[in-house]
Amino acid sequence: MSFKNYFTTSIGQKLVMGFTGLFLISFLVVHCYINAMIFVSRDAFNAAADFMGSTLIIRIMEIGLFAGILLHIVQGYWLAQKNLSTRRTRYAVKPGNKTSAWYSRSMGLLGTLILLFLIVHISHFWVPSRVTHDLNPVQLRGKEVHDLFQRMYDVFQELWVVILYILGVFALGWHLVHGFYSAFQTMGLTTHKYKKMIRNTGILFTIVICLLFASMPVAFYLDPTMDFLNK
Repeated sequence: MSFKNYFTTSIGQKLVMGFTGLFLISFLVVHCYINAMIFVSRDAFNAAADFMGSTLIIRIMEIGLFAGILLHIVQGYWLAQKNLSTRRTRYAVKPGNKTSAWYSRSMGLLGTLILLFLIVHISHFWVPSRVTHDLNPVQLRGKEVHDLFQRMYDVFQELWVVILYILGVFALGWHLVHGFYSAFQTMGLTTHKYKKMIRNTGILFTIVICLLFASMPVAFYLDPTMDFLNK
């Protein structure tokens, strides 16, 4: 079997899903770290955001990131559709949670919700920062940078936007609970010895990442002046 044909098989496509999933998980760590700078100071966040937006290697990696997201989405929908057709053939009566957790069977739905949330998120921050460049400039260490802190303030003053982001984080959490473990399982790393450790690590990772992401819009909405930075 050729290399090309291997990655068109079910196993090959699951491996692609696993590798792209782990790549996106690593991106979540970096993205969460950058965003968490809002709890340090306005300048710290803007400096970190400027570094991500003005460093050539980071901009090149963004291309890989978008390619990874698209590939993950395409492969995810293909596998979800294939699994759905397989279940319809195999089961005359739906087994429910007896064979798998609901979020495991709903990865396609959760992925769709995350995709919609991602489109909104990109329109709120990435487009005005990287494409239209219509954000307010501020001086930072003798350099003019985009005031993304102010942009977050403006976006998260609307309650419906905050609720939308929390729902997006909720969908991401359930997606991660299954996806983290599934990625390692696909690569054959969830042996009996490490199975429990990987599952618990995935749950802990999901809780930490989701709490941090959810806390950001909530913090701006409840304390829009971010006075706690000066306390």
